[in-house]
Amino acid sequence: MTQELTSPSPAPQAPAPHRGPGWWRDAVIYQVYVRSFADSNGDGIGDLRGVCGRLPYLKALGVDAVWLTPFYASPQADGGYDVADYRAVDPLFGSLDDARDLIGAAHDAGLRVIIDIVPNHTSDRHPWFQDPALARERYVFRPGKGERGELPPNDWESIFGGPAWTRTDRGDWYLHLFAPEQPDLNWDNPDVHAEFAAIMRFWLDLGVDGFRIDVAHGMVKAPGLPDIGHGEQARLVGSQVLPFFDQDGVHAIHRTWRRLLDEYDGERIGVAEAWAPSAERLALYVRPDELHQAFNFHYLRASWDVTELRGVIDESLAAMRPVGAPATWVLSNHDVVRHRTRLGGGLDRARAAALLMLALPGSAYLYQGEELGLPEVTDLPDEARQDPSFFRANGQDGFRDGCRVPLPWSGDLPPYGFGSGGSWLPQPADWAPLTVEAQTGDPGSTLELYRTALDLRRRLPGLGDGEISWQPAPEGLLAFRRPGVLCTVNTLGRAAALPLPGKPLLSSAPVTIDGASAVVPGDSCTWWAI
Repeated sequence: MTQELTSPSPAPQAPAPHRGPGWWRDAVIYQVYVRSFADSNGDGIGDLRGVCGRLPYLKALGVDAVWLTPFYASPQADGGYDVADYRAVDPLFGSLDDARDLIGAAHDAGLRVIIDIVPNHTSDRHPWFQDPALARERYVFRPGKGERGELPPNDWESIFGGPAWTRTDRGDWYLHLFAPEQPDLNWDNPDVHAEFAAIMRFWLDLGVDGFRIDVAHGMVKAPGLPDIGHGEQARLVGSQVLPFFDQDGVHAIHRTWRRLLDEYDGERIGVAEAWAPSAERLALYVRPDELHQAFNFHYLRASWDVTELRGVIDESLAAMRPVGAPATWVLSNHDVVRHRTRLGGGLDRARAAALLMLALPGSAYLYQGEELGLPEVTDLPDEARQDPSFFRANGQDGFRDGCRVPLPWSGDLPPYGFGSGGSWLPQPADWAPLTVEAQTGDPGSTLELYRTALDLRRRLPGLGDGEISWQPAPEGLLAFRRPGVLCTVNTLGRAAALPLPGKPLLSSAPVTIDGASAVVPGDSCTWWAI
């Protein structure tokens, strides 16, 4: 008899207790891009009250923690990553009381809260930079080259394109690895160290559970600021150690922050946004006396290929094992093309990639909207774009705006319940089937697939932190065993047959079972109870 199974529901069972210390080791953490999540006051921009109002949705989704992108006082030259006051909330997003309310409400709902901290640079409107004497002590200033100092001090390029230096009215130059409105701090100055320790304590005292550290690889520059001798330097990030990225000196800073975090109860954590050239270099950020997690961009960059996927999974786990840290897995975030579009293969491949990621040992990061199967918005009009990289010569392609389009919550027309006043980036006219409202309760929807997967991950003791064991599989397929669970992934664009591995728990696409055989569709992932 042939039987087709789509998304089997597991038998009810009691939630499994957390397996050992370190909540982050197997946590599923949901990234909220605050500007695009939910708008509470009708100005077209998401805010903290909007996030607070949607916490029941996140709780029902099944995540363990929420990571909030910057909501600090900022001129918004780079989406809030240009901070003018680290202890104040920008009026666009609400007030400090709103932040307190959000942290308290999240904790009441059983959700932890991680916030961004931006230590590599500030806004050029920061009081330090506005004071010429303080600026030259606490930021990276250098005289220019050439007969009259008219040339930049070296050949470094901004990640957003163009020179990484801007000349001041006084004739010297300041470094900005990102936009000119984001001058780099001088971490040789002890005042900078003291200030960021105080900032962290401010937010820890308010109850946050940790920090995602922006550009955690960037605070320390090589002595003498040597030339690189190569153009298009943004393309080198993550492929080699650069004079401005992944310098060994950053680790002393992170060790200091780990000691600070350990002073607080409740297992507060530090998460490194670190672009390192290898899994081994990345593991340095999560040694026992440094940070707790580091984003695995090597996995994010992997293509939908058996050899590449298995290679990066093995390398990631092998690198983390000696330092005792969990691996992290991520498919999308606010800086990259959404994985439904980036991986090719459409929604089927995106769903399969999600189930694969959630079956791997360690911690997983979800980016808002991926649970809805949102694609990248690639046809935004130029006049709507706000990404600074879009406006700089030789910069990125501006697609950071395409992954930041506000979420669709309900209804048939934009702004799809995002708020009463439209949305700061235009939403596609064909997103009605992708709203939370449209997908809720539909067993074939991507939202319900994520909800079921997260519920299984929480309740099955074999998923989360631990090890994997690779199993034989037909060409084009991956198969690995977790305690009590076998995961199979078909990366081919066509169906494939295999011996029936066990009882199907969940699949990203309908699986056909015929006696002792199973046929798994192309671009699919299935979890089997064994």
